[in-house]
Amino acid sequence: MLFTDDTVEALRAAAHLVNSAEEPDTLASPDDFEAFLAAFPYTGRIDRDADELAALRALRRRLRQMLLAPRDGMVDGINEALRDVTFDAHVVRHDGADWHLHAVADDRPLAERILAETAMALLDVVRADEGSRLTVCADADCEGVVLDLSRNRSRRYCSTACTNRNAVAAYRARQR
Repeated sequence: MLFTDDTVEALRAAAHLVNSAEEPDTLASPDDFEAFLAAFPYTGRIDRDADELAALRALRRRLRQMLLAPRDGMVDGINEALRDVTFDAHVVRHDGADWHLHAVADDRPLAERILAETAMALLDVVRADEGSRLTVCADADCEGVVLDLSRNRSRRYCSTACTNRNAVAAYRARQR
């Protein structure tokens, strides 16, 4: 196993959140927000209001910079994020997940908890020197973040849509 389950989930959630800013924006409405929460069921306080949605939308750019930074830049982003959160670290077990660390209290804003979890997950990426597992989508028309957790480091596209579009284009090129 490359990373612990909580690290993988935090990285997946961060990449999904960042990629929601790609056109079409998939975090534009309360229904989109509910879909995000269904895909990534965070524990603790979730207000489900316009302010919380706006905070998540605003967080996307910062997370993108953190995820795609070179190793030293990633450390700078981690340190900055850790300075910006209010720590109340505690070890918990819930919802079928084994013991893991929650860095901030469950009553803190969701965006702050996501920022802290992303920073802690990226610390694992830095310590394992696995920053190359976070890249930009190989699709020429996409700027999505790719989280490659494959054994052979073969993932090139951020989504099935980008993968399929490029496979079809390659097939058509071969047929010509």
